[in-house]
Amino acid sequence: MTTSSDRPSYTPDAEVVELCSELIQIDTTNYGNGKSNGERVAAEYVAAKLDEVGIESTIYESEPGRATLVAHWDGEDQNADPLLVHGHLDVVPADPKDWKVDPFAGEIFDGCVWGRGAVDMKDFDAMVLSVVRARQRAGAKPRRPVRLVFTADEEAGGVYGAQWLINNHPDTVADCTEGIGEVGGFSITVKDDLRLYLIETAEKGMNWMRLKARGTAGHGSMVNTDNAVTNLVEAVTRIGGHEWPLRVTPTVREFLKTLEDVLEVELDPDDMTATLAKLGSFSRMFGATIRNTSNPTMLNAGYKVNVIPGDAEAHIDGRFLPGYEDEFFATIDELLGDKVQRETVVQDIALETEFSGGLVEAMKACLAAEDPQSRTAPLLMSGGTDAKSWSRLGVRCFGFVPLQLPPDLDFMGMFHGIDERVPTSALEFGSRVLDRFLDEA
Repeated sequence: MTTSSDRPSYTPDAEVVELCSELIQIDTTNYGNGKSNGERVAAEYVAAKLDEVGIESTIYESEPGRATLVAHWDGEDQNADPLLVHGHLDVVPADPKDWKVDPFAGEIFDGCVWGRGAVDMKDFDAMVLSVVRARQRAGAKPRRPVRLVFTADEEAGGVYGAQWLINNHPDTVADCTEGIGEVGGFSITVKDDLRLYLIETAEKGMNWMRLKARGTAGHGSMVNTDNAVTNLVEAVTRIGGHEWPLRVTPTVREFLKTLEDVLEVELDPDDMTATLAKLGSFSRMFGATIRNTSNPTMLNAGYKVNVIPGDAEAHIDGRFLPGYEDEFFATIDELLGDKVQRETVVQDIALETEFSGGLVEAMKACLAAEDPQSRTAPLLMSGGTDAKSWSRLGVRCFGFVPLQLPPDLDFMGMFHGIDERVPTSALEFGSRVLDRFLDEA
């Protein structure tokens, strides 16, 4: 292991703010349904930044413009299994009229970099590039080989990105055994002298489904007892209003044990109603991690006000906890009734791994070195990441984007929200932690 005295002199956080701003300025909006902007441009930007310091990369396209970059970075111990370090280049849409700033200008003010992707996840992309470029210039190799992967299409399930890569070029990451990416590693201030850093070890599975109802078309003025719109809306109301039972996974139990210690309050994982009442502000981020969810998001029916359509469609964003996939689908099918059918648009697995092992200990140590007031806890994320794809090849994945955040910043609200921004100090902190991590991991 490299010690601090052995390290060449370099500054891992020197470029991170500039890189983050420049990445945001590349509009990589992913609209879903196979439509996106700028992913090839962003991949070429990353390739150029790596090439400048002598790291070659390969860009793969699943479809024209849908670009994923892979680079091999040598480590000190070439016999060690490569570490997968992954980030995605696409972002969700942003409507400029809702923002204080142009969401694709990458403006820097009030101590933050502003714009779509600032936290999801061009912050980490920039941190990785800043650290890699600084170390490569100084000749400071990571302890083990690193596989750098910057993907397309993560925001639409990875069909044109990570999923496509493992299906068509599995050799690019098949020799990796562990990986880090989004979402985790950020701080929550518990009290003045204690920050809790949440590291993702689990995430819900997903099923984006299309509901279809068929009925009898007719004139809008007539009595119609087989109205497709009515049939659909009744099913959508049942699904959207369903109260899913509370379920406690191993990750949540471990999180509660840590929280019980730092808050000095008894938290019973077998009585989540009482536990949630004691958690205060923590309960908001907790709600979707202890139950399956099924949220209606889109409706489509009809073409004229006085015509009853023969069919109607809706979309549901379904998410299920690790271990509760069967329960999820059985419940959905019961709620649908016999007049509505479902079909899968995008489906992916749930994940859960133990909050233990050498990689976790390295995360804890590197966070503590930069923030002595840190504690860590595992996080079950209600959304999904490219980790789902890598896990199919046996990669054990963690969400580790280290950020020390101000106590009053609603960080989770920044994901896909308006006025998305990340503090420049958090970017610099994360780069320093990541730099240490590459020596320890």
